[in-house]
Amino acid sequence: MAAAAAAAVGGPQPPQPELPAPGLALDKAATAAHLKAALSRPDNRAGALKLPDSWEETDDVIWIGWAGDGIRDGIGSQDCKSRGGVLQPAAGENGLGRRTSELFCKRHQIKSSSNIPCVPKDLLMMSEFVLPRFIFCLIQYLREGYNEPAADVPSEKDLNKVLQLLEPQISFLEDLTKMGGAMRSVLTQVLTNQQNYKDLTSGLGENACAKKSHEKYLIALKSSGLTYPEDKLVYGLQEPSAGTSTLAVQGFAGATGTLGQLDSSDEEDQDGSQGLGKRKRVKLSSSTKDQSIMDVLKHKSFLEELLFWTIKYEFPQKMVTFLLNMLPDQEYKVAFTKTFVQHYAFIMKTLKKSHESDTMSNRIVHISVQLFSNEELARQVTEECQLLDIMVTVLLYMMESCLIKSELQDEENSLHVVVNCGEALLKNNTYWPLVSDFINILSHQSVAKRFLEDHGLLVTWMNFVSFFQGMNLNKRELNEHVEFESQTYYAAFAAELEACAQPMWGLLSHCKVRETQEYTRNVVRYCLEALQDWFDAINFVDEPAPNQVTFHLPLHRYYAMFLSKAVKCQELDLDSVLPDQEMLMKLMIHPLQIQASLAEIHSNMWVRNGLQIKGQAMTYVQSHFCNSMIDPDIYLLQVCASRLDPDYFISSVFERFKVVDLLTMASQHQNTVLDAEHERSMLEGALTFLVILLSLRLHLGMSDDEILRAEMVAQLCMNDRTHSSLLDLIPENPNPKSGIIPGSYSFESVLSAVADFKAPVFEPGGSMQQGMYTPKAEVWDQEFDPVMVILRTVYRRDVQSAMDRYTAFLKQSGKFPGNPWPPYKKRTPLHPSYKGLMRLLHCKTLHIVLFTLLYKILMDHQNLSEHVLCMVLYLIELGLENSAEEESDEEASVCGPERCHDSWFPGSNLVSNMRHFINYVRVRVPETAPEVKRDSPASTSSDSLSSLHNSGTAQVFSLVAERRKKFQEIINRSSSEANQVVRPKTSNKWSAPGSAPQLTTAILEIKESILSLLIKLHHKLSGKQNSYYPPWLDDIEVLIQPEIPKYNHGDGITAVERILLKAALQSRMNKRIIEEICRKVTPPVPPKKITAAEKKTLDKEERRQKARERQQKLLAEFASRQKSFMETAMDVDSPENDIPMEIATAEPQVSEAVYDCVICGQSGPSSEDRPTGLVVLLQASSVLGQCRDNIEPKKLPITEEEQIYPWDTCAAVHDVRLSLLQRYFKDSSCLLAVSIGWEGGVYVQTCGHTLHIDCHKSYMESLRNDQVLQGFSVDKGEFTCPLCRQFANSVLPCYPGSNVESNLWQRPSNRSIQDLIKEVEELQGRPGAFPSETNLSKEMESVMKDIKNTTQKKYRDYSKTPGSPDNDFLFMYSVARTNLELELIHRGGNLCSGGASTAGKRSCLNQLFHVLALHMRLYSIDSEYNPWRKLTQLVEEMNSQQGNEEQQPEVPILYHDVTSLLLIQILMMPQPLRKDHFTCIVKVLFTLLYTQALVALSVKCNEEDRLAWKHMGALKKNACDAEKSYEVLLSFVISELSKGKLYHEEGTQECAMVSPIAWSPESMEKYLQDFCLPFLRITSLLQHHLFGEDLPSCQEEEEFSVLSSCLGLLPTFYQTEHPFISASCLDWPVPAFDIISQWCFEINSFTERHAEQGKALLIQESRWKLPHLLQLPENYNTIFQYYHRKTCSVCTKVPKDPAVCLVCGTFVCLKGLCCKQQSYCECVLHSQNCGAGTGIFLLINASVIIIIRGHRFCLWGSVYLDAHGEEDRDLRRGKPLYICKERYKVLEQQWISHTFDHINKRWGPHYNGL
Repeated sequence: MAAAAAAAVGGPQPPQPELPAPGLALDKAATAAHLKAALSRPDNRAGALKLPDSWEETDDVIWIGWAGDGIRDGIGSQDCKSRGGVLQPAAGENGLGRRTSELFCKRHQIKSSSNIPCVPKDLLMMSEFVLPRFIFCLIQYLREGYNEPAADVPSEKDLNKVLQLLEPQISFLEDLTKMGGAMRSVLTQVLTNQQNYKDLTSGLGENACAKKSHEKYLIALKSSGLTYPEDKLVYGLQEPSAGTSTLAVQGFAGATGTLGQLDSSDEEDQDGSQGLGKRKRVKLSSSTKDQSIMDVLKHKSFLEELLFWTIKYEFPQKMVTFLLNMLPDQEYKVAFTKTFVQHYAFIMKTLKKSHESDTMSNRIVHISVQLFSNEELARQVTEECQLLDIMVTVLLYMMESCLIKSELQDEENSLHVVVNCGEALLKNNTYWPLVSDFINILSHQSVAKRFLEDHGLLVTWMNFVSFFQGMNLNKRELNEHVEFESQTYYAAFAAELEACAQPMWGLLSHCKVRETQEYTRNVVRYCLEALQDWFDAINFVDEPAPNQVTFHLPLHRYYAMFLSKAVKCQELDLDSVLPDQEMLMKLMIHPLQIQASLAEIHSNMWVRNGLQIKGQAMTYVQSHFCNSMIDPDIYLLQVCASRLDPDYFISSVFERFKVVDLLTMASQHQNTVLDAEHERSMLEGALTFLVILLSLRLHLGMSDDEILRAEMVAQLCMNDRTHSSLLDLIPENPNPKSGIIPGSYSFESVLSAVADFKAPVFEPGGSMQQGMYTPKAEVWDQEFDPVMVILRTVYRRDVQSAMDRYTAFLKQSGKFPGNPWPPYKKRTPLHPSYKGLMRLLHCKTLHIVLFTLLYKILMDHQNLSEHVLCMVLYLIELGLENSAEEESDEEASVCGPERCHDSWFPGSNLVSNMRHFINYVRVRVPETAPEVKRDSPASTSSDSLSSLHNSGTAQVFSLVAERRKKFQEIINRSSSEANQVVRPKTSNKWSAPGSAPQLTTAILEIKESILSLLIKLHHKLSGKQNSYYPPWLDDIEVLIQPEIPKYNHGDGITAVERILLKAALQSRMNKRIIEEICRKVTPPVPPKKITAAEKKTLDKEERRQKARERQQKLLAEFASRQKSFMETAMDVDSPENDIPMEIATAEPQVSEAVYDCVICGQSGPSSEDRPTGLVVLLQASSVLGQCRDNIEPKKLPITEEEQIYPWDTCAAVHDVRLSLLQRYFKDSSCLLAVSIGWEGGVYVQTCGHTLHIDCHKSYMESLRNDQVLQGFSVDKGEFTCPLCRQFANSVLPCYPGSNVESNLWQRPSNRSIQDLIKEVEELQGRPGAFPSETNLSKEMESVMKDIKNTTQKKYRDYSKTPGSPDNDFLFMYSVARTNLELELIHRGGNLCSGGASTAGKRSCLNQLFHVLALHMRLYSIDSEYNPWRKLTQLVEEMNSQQGNEEQQPEVPILYHDVTSLLLIQILMMPQPLRKDHFTCIVKVLFTLLYTQALVALSVKCNEEDRLAWKHMGALKKNACDAEKSYEVLLSFVISELSKGKLYHEEGTQECAMVSPIAWSPESMEKYLQDFCLPFLRITSLLQHHLFGEDLPSCQEEEEFSVLSSCLGLLPTFYQTEHPFISASCLDWPVPAFDIISQWCFEINSFTERHAEQGKALLIQESRWKLPHLLQLPENYNTIFQYYHRKTCSVCTKVPKDPAVCLVCGTFVCLKGLCCKQQSYCECVLHSQNCGAGTGIFLLINASVIIIIRGHRFCLWGSVYLDAHGEEDRDLRRGKPLYICKERYKVLEQQWISHTFDHINKRWGPHYNGL
């Protein structure tokens, strides 16, 4: 043993001292001493490194383990640290380690550690000697096993092989870590001891193995692009520079200059970008830290080399666990963290090359999160190991490998490089672990503080961020559609969010107070420098390149967010951190370009770029991105707007949006940069942007709670939302320390303040709602903010949805009936720093634009929409709300238009400019424009115009010229050498291209002011002359109380009134002018002269309108036809119009039932050669078989004890009975005595629509050729009803028939029952030949085939002789039974409600009966065996039956199921059946049923009762109504059966079972009625379907009497005074006592031979209750806990996707190949066995219910909802879930009514794979 150990440690084996087997009681200390002696021999120092074979075995591991046990025993008593150590938290601890000390007991307290006796030295001796070598061996093995493959990618097979061999060794180390603190500290010593490492691994000495191993190690280092610092050849020694990392100070310098080294590891720069990458990198490495971070590794301890190999082998799980298990040891923790940091660059390189980067990423983060979450440790490493430098440098290098030249702005000369989003590094998020570590350490205040103070680091970081600035550039495709849509934008958005925005939010969270102002100044300073560099690199002057957009401007966003923070939290003066005007102008260009591009994308100007560009526009505003993207962009634009010249800003906006040319008074214009079809939406975009810019206050003064409330209201206004979607949609500040965490207190309180909870509901259509929050009424009234909604909508339809909901609210609450406009909402006051923003509203440029647009709208120029007007009015109102207050010198400013020839308006205040009249405007128009023609007559008017022209009053305005001028002024102000900047070439960009028609100047007479235009607009909108009347003339109060609720909601008219009122409020002068304008009665606006071209378009419009109206009319007509058809189809009781006619009609009218074909639309009767059919769905059903005899449904098992056994289900009981009968009686007779179809019965249902069968065939043909993916299989005959789209799979032919017959067979006849019985027998005896080969008969055959094929063979074949015709016979009448029984269940199990049930309305039983009867008549029963004879005739000699013993007897008639007999008798009759024959059959069968009830009753009671009854009845036997007295009949039955052995063998054990209750006449009567009721119900239903008679409704207690009189069992003269007795319904065809004794004789002769079975076979009273699904527990967790670890009983594994059947509770493997049988997976198989093709499964791991129906399946939804009424599919959110009883009821209802196919819409094929 010891030898093995020594060998394992290496070296020539020492002479062995005899060691006894470990089992013997050897003093462990002695062993240790032995070992110590053995190991300390001089010859063993170098350690021969031949790896012994015994390594393969595990003896040594066991042995060392045993030694370890000794240590544990010795320590246990003395060292508590060993226990406490285990308790030290290993999870990412936020300084938990410090506090845990206080939780421990006295012995564990840190301070008392001095008194604790130390572990005896000699106990740990052995470990200290053995472990270094053991670990060294491990390392050697790892060195040996690692072969550097050619492609620099170790083939995973080899690596895994090595790791598998090492499994036991690593596991052993893992076990050691679990031995407690003492062992861990020994391990720490061993792992970090530098001397040991040096001695063992230096590779010096003469040992060849050691040398080889060391060489391998060096090769591995080199191939990893690392160097071993002592290779003096590579690195010239340099003085360590000031910034070198600790590694470099060890006496070898990091080489800043040697870049040759780097090339070797970064050969990845392909496609010609190599030179560029290198150039960029040279710049980097000189500006950042030294190269040593990237390239130098020096291992000085086992720990360091172990980590090296762990990385090299891509973080094997076992190694990771071992390294992490050691963390409770504080000393180890620090050493390991430093080692980890030292290897950081190497980790990044390995990660980049790895194939399994996902797994590797997870394991890296698994380690790093434990190291960096502890602030104390992070701070220490930051100080001692330059953690921040290393991280930033490593990130920088990582991104450098995928840089490409930026094509933004100046494609040829750009010096800027950006990351290439197509590279795997970005596409697969490989950078994620490094970024996540960085975000993690920045969350510590102390670390972030260092980062924000270190200027060098900030420069490097901004450098890193600038790699993302302008990435993923989009160029607008102008000619053809792009061939390949790149999906790189996912990578780009993810990268900006994770690598730029998240660290930014982390840093911002530390800049919350005044004291941190300095940090903000630093960031802003370097951010601006980086931006300046960027503008220089892309050669940017003043105009962005056309048709380009990038959504990624992280530098702009850093700058914006730090500005916002500075003003909001740090009280910094905004101007102190803003650059000069020129820089501001540059800064605003790109964010503005994005806003304009958004409008372009929504105007479909980028369609040729494919869908992905829309994807980008959506992602940019989407909830997870908006607060890191669009919000900072808009804020930055707001800052720029507040500091730049407003005229310049406004004109820039319109120029960016390309609508400058549209802003002219002329009715026609030439737009040189935009197609006419895009003009309108671009103008809307520009105005909407201005409205957002001026009304948004997210960063301009709103508090966090106000922001949260505004966001929530916006989301709720678009749609009702579930709690989880709200959490998801509200942008939280991505930093966890921001305070507004979803689900936090403020979130819930705001939610309850603004919204009401709507509990989950179910619509009748079956669609299920989740619990939703909906805005409160007062929110709609006061807080609905369209601007916020527009900003936050990802889809444009959501804005419409919000407006629709707002409209509905106003209608409902009676506030406004029409179509409202978006309401104007008051804003939070602006923060004083941003007051300048409002100057935009008071600049002439904007006023000219507003004036022009109002004029154009009034004059009906093209391309203007209501939306434009709405936004124009919104801007005017904003201007009035935010006007400067200095309007005191009103009167002075009214010196008329003479003063200002140069400009349109006298000042810049909107309030005064509103009343300023503009008389003439000079415009440039195409020569074709109407304005030119109007001025052509050379009359006096032209003189007057020219004189005006000379006086210079006509206003001229060009936005572009204006903007150029302003730009020049700004530049001149900001720099003296402006001449460098002027670029004359751009000014001619706006002149029209040569092809355009020549522009000429025209002068328009306007004579309007904004006020007058508004008043005229009011007239135009209201459609009445002089509709505006100033309200203050009637009610002076209006001017005093400014807020009038009347004006809050309304349309454009309301908005105009509101604005005019505000204008009047702001100045007396405006008030006076408004009154004046209103006094002049305004003449109507002259009709426009219509040009020929315009006329053409008008005609076109008119024609279109007419076509539209025609189409509407046609559609309406079609709809009404369809409606009336649906009504007739639905109201008829069954589609053969057999409603009973009045008997009084003298001569019968011959009228055939008429059917409409829903395909060809023709109506007519069904005929032999062109039959019509009902659209039906045939499905196999086992619902009936699931009935049990207790009302309470079974519970789903949730413990091992609870099991569900299917013995007591209806199907099982019927099965047992049939097999018992088959044991003792003749097979053919057994098959007539029962019904099957409890399991796998065929249920037929219809939607009530009919079609010609030939039309149906061609319809199926067209479906077959239709390649559209349908949810059904046409080859299996499936289709959807052409009219109502209900799922169907067959057509049931309608039997041709007229209503005359129905009349005849309804007539009550006065013939005696004896005559009728004879007739019935005769009719049954006639063989039913199949009618001649007509189309109808063919169809009947084919539908019968369909019915058979609907269910599996095992549910059809019950005969002992396969293929016997008896099988078919049994199957056919059982189909009828199944459908009747199911209808009864749909009606709730009884017929008390009466009437036609919903199912009855669309029943197809009548047609089904015809088909079944036709086929049953082919099998004539031998008249000898016809049960009818046994029921109605007495047999002469009774003994003759017993003659042939060897042949099995027939089933005694009392063992027959009466309902089955009924169906057999009726289906054997020629159809159509006569009513009196039907009644006759029912009467006869009732006598049998009643006798069965008496027999069952007699068996129920004990011997004494029987004797008593026997005597009591015998006394009355001779009374006149003896045959109708149950007492007499019962006593007779008892006396007859006593002759046999039926009552015998009642041993004591049976007496105990007999109920001790005393039978009273009432209870006996109730028993007999309950026994007979099921038969009466089925019979009444049958009568209702065959003869169309209505079912009467009644109370439950009178159901029996009502049904029996309805069936004609009750004599009409029956008096109702007496209490009702069931026996009075009896009508015996032959003397009762004779026939009863004959029936009893059969039973007696059977009990002679098989006494013990006599009772079991008796027909018992029906005890079946309605079927139910299993009852589920309240809380989902109870199901989950039991089932998700449960093993499958078939394959005994724990399934990956466990599921449980909700019908029977069986546990199955969903999709599991383990339980697959003949290519059927287990769920599909179970659905066939349990539900005949229908399965309802609860998927345990998803909480979702899945329905299998035949070959299709669908996800049904979940019946478990969380506290907010929401599903949690796949349990992603992990909320507690509770049963939703209503949903479960709906599910059960769909199961019972077989409507899964109709209600659930999303079906797909499962290919037997579930």
